[in-house]
Amino acid sequence: MLTKLLLKMVKGYQEFISPLFPPSCRYYPTCSHYMVGALKKHGLSGIIMGIARILRCQPFVKGGYDPVPDHFTVFRNKVAENKYRHSIHLK
Repeated sequence: MLTKLLLKMVKGYQEFISPLFPPSCRYYPTCSHYMVGALKKHGLSGIIMGIARILRCQPFVKGGYDPVPDHFTVFRNKVAENKYRHSIHLK
């Protein structure tokens, strides 16, 4: 139930607040989409992952591809990032 409330809050942010500002997220998916994915995949633990991601989204980080990992972690998804980089170089 709390997870559903948090999801509605993030969706409200995406629909009503986010459009008021220019796109500025350093990551793909955006931090709010990451939060939704983390909550759906990891339940309430996902909020910790989402907050950690928001804290990583700052000017001193290069950003890039960082999807929600299959296991709980507050660190960047290095496995997916390396696969993504490798696939770009193959093209």
